[in-house]
Amino acid sequence: MLDDIIQIINPNFNLFGYLSFRSIMAFVFALTLSFLIGPKIIRTLKNHQIGEMIRKNGPESHLKKEGTPTMGGVIILISVILPTILFSDVTNFYIQIILVSTLAMGIVGLIDDYLKVIKKYSDGLIARYKLFAQVLIGLFVSLMMLNGMNQNGNYIDDYGIEKDTIQNFEDYNYRASEISIPFLPDKRFSTIKNNTYEKVNSVESGTIELGIFLFILLSIIVVSGSSNSINLTDGLDGLAAGLSAIVFFTLGIIGYATGHVNFSSYLNITYINNSGEIAVFCMAMVGSCLGFLWYNTKPAEIFMGDTGSLSLGTAMGVISIILKKEVLLVIIAGLFVVESLSVILQVTYFKFSRWRYGVPRKIFMMSPLHHHFELKGIKESKIVTRFWILGILFALIALITLKVQ
Repeated sequence: MLDDIIQIINPNFNLFGYLSFRSIMAFVFALTLSFLIGPKIIRTLKNHQIGEMIRKNGPESHLKKEGTPTMGGVIILISVILPTILFSDVTNFYIQIILVSTLAMGIVGLIDDYLKVIKKYSDGLIARYKLFAQVLIGLFVSLMMLNGMNQNGNYIDDYGIEKDTIQNFEDYNYRASEISIPFLPDKRFSTIKNNTYEKVNSVESGTIELGIFLFILLSIIVVSGSSNSINLTDGLDGLAAGLSAIVFFTLGIIGYATGHVNFSSYLNITYINNSGEIAVFCMAMVGSCLGFLWYNTKPAEIFMGDTGSLSLGTAMGVISIILKKEVLLVIIAGLFVVESLSVILQVTYFKFSRWRYGVPRKIFMMSPLHHHFELKGIKESKIVTRFWILGILFALIALITLKVQ
């Protein structure tokens, strides 16, 4: 959008034609914007007494957090949407899907926070309504992908040279309902030779064709799972925001490579036309998460609430679906997966032991996993820092899989 305005003013100014420049600008703008609007939103929430209600069966150390302003996800949403509109190509098919999905689930989260904090409904929005919204978004994303993947277009690579890309997706033999498998190469296109892209007749596509029904089902599972996993992880100051920044930075790198013929060919990953724009959104999300983290580190001045956690998780899931990295997301967002599994295992074993032995038993002192470590006497700040380190490790492992194949 901003690029179009500048081109009208000065047609010779082509800096915004570089995807890397626009991604960096989106990051800087989002970070700065979150710094600027953060204090005002925190004051507004405090003035209206919109504070977090702490559950009584949680760790005792959390009781002092009662009344801390919540709904801080509004900071993240504003700080990511504006830079994305300014610095990305808003006519891009994938950007439109991501923005609509993220904003829609952000609204659902906002309603949930409103019911809990303002209306004092302890459970907030009824769980089945949230699940229904997640199913709708998963359905929306999958149907849009199935209907819109036959787009054609030109790609301006990072050197500013416009080259014709794949003009016929049937030749490319790429389907929206495919999923990529880590460690398996996709060699359907080779590197540039004499400024032309040579097709490789290879059966080693490194993908699995799911079919329409399974792809829709997988999309719903990914969107629901990713949004709920961040919601579960958001229990310590700075934990969810820091881990989200790591995940989106990793997805930004993958998005940039996936939309660039040279890089995708070198890495033997699936090339997806025009998907490079996703890097702009991801870097804006990194900036907004880090800006929010400025106010969310211990002791937190504000919590993201469901407004932030549900929208962040939805964005992660949608991006992984677009980039065909649904499986790889399990590694990229490894700690979110571990946190979710700890809850599933705890609840399952609790019910099983009550049925089998007549007495309910626990695997962990408390779930999600971060509360288990808290009750073992480890300080909150140390748990968060260690989880960030592990999050970086998971991200590096995921990036290594792009070439180790």
